[in-house]
Amino acid sequence: MNLIFRLLAVAAAAILSALRGRRAGLLEPSVLRFRVWPTDLDINLHMTNARYFSVMDLGRTDLMIRVGLGPAILRNRWQPVLGGATIRYRRSLRPFQRFTLASRVLCWDDRYIFIEHRMETRHGLAALAVVQGAFVGAGGVIPPSKVLAELGSTAASPPVPDAAAALRGQSLTAA
Repeated sequence: MNLIFRLLAVAAAAILSALRGRRAGLLEPSVLRFRVWPTDLDINLHMTNARYFSVMDLGRTDLMIRVGLGPAILRNRWQPVLGGATIRYRRSLRPFQRFTLASRVLCWDDRYIFIEHRMETRHGLAALAVVQGAFVGAGGVIPPSKVLAELGSTAASPPVPDAAAALRGQSLTAA
């Protein structure tokens, strides 16, 4: 709940940008700037691990709106969900420190879309994550080809990088 104001700010900026005709391409990164607030901290006084994922949610929201998926998501009542994630923490994010989040689509297969999130400070990379996402509708998982069709695209996926291939190989039903 304490991210609601960040969510509103991100969504408003993305919608205004889209209304001005500044739609991003499918493979272009979305870049957001943040600051670490006291509500983001854990007992070690750096950004808590869970907050990284919450901020990445904001990056995906911005990315979806900027590429033009907002209307299709609302019209089709799709829900964006994650099926897996891997993250590498490189540097702590300290109180009041500024950082950027760059989110971009890496590739897709017949079921999932893979997105990279890079959190960086002026000192370098703080965290790098790759997530496996999908859109779910009334009939189940929406194939990425149908999602792309909503954008007027029939583009082929870029090559699958190793980080995405590792997520693809994981079975979510074999627990």
